Amino acid sequence: MFRYAATRLLNRSASPVAGGSRRFSTDLASAPSADEAFVSAWRRTVPNIDPPKTPLSFMQPRPPTPSSIPSKLKINFVLPYASEFSNKEVDMVIVPATTGQMGILPGHVATIAELKPGVVSVHEGNDVKKYFVSSGFAFVHSNSIADIMAIEAIPVEQIDPSAVQKGLAEFTQKLNSASTDLQKAEAQIGVDVLSALNSALTG
Repeated sequence: MFRYAATRLLNRSASPVAGGSRRFSTDLASAPSADEAFVSAWRRTVPNIDPPKTPLSFMQPRPPTPSSIPSKLKINFVLPYASEFSNKEVDMVIVPATTGQMGILPGHVATIAELKPGVVSVHEGNDVKKYFVSSGFAFVHSNSIADIMAIEAIPVEQIDPSAVQKGLAEFTQKLNSASTDLQKAEAQIGVDVLSALNSALTG
């Protein structure tokens, strides 16, 4: 009975988007729906079991898109083990996207960018805080909120230049002496990350 329940519920509760186009996730409504169609379909299919909670049940309503461009950008900068900024108002953020440096200002178009090893610069007036990130993603929403999620991040001023130079020399030597594709790939990752660290210190 339950084998095809998910498919049946999806078929019943799915509703086409007007105009045949699918909205971006960053353009969803400010308040989540109550999933009434899903609950109704569930009760018709499995009337004796309470419907499960959906992801929307655990989400806070997203702030609406303002009618005019605000003067500040709100950012959330999080790591797997910590939160650097939460709902922080800033003037601009520059992130190291895989397509190049990307500046994010209030009113920026909604987009998703993959991050490469490099520097995230948070601009607040004359104060600029720089963090080196190893990788991650930046989610820019149409309501002038940006979510930056990185695997690792460290303030640039805490980086040890001598350790970076030593590591770069070691991985360069490993790359030159690598005999297998795996060794070459591992050494190349080390060279790329440490080269980006070196650029963060000298840039």
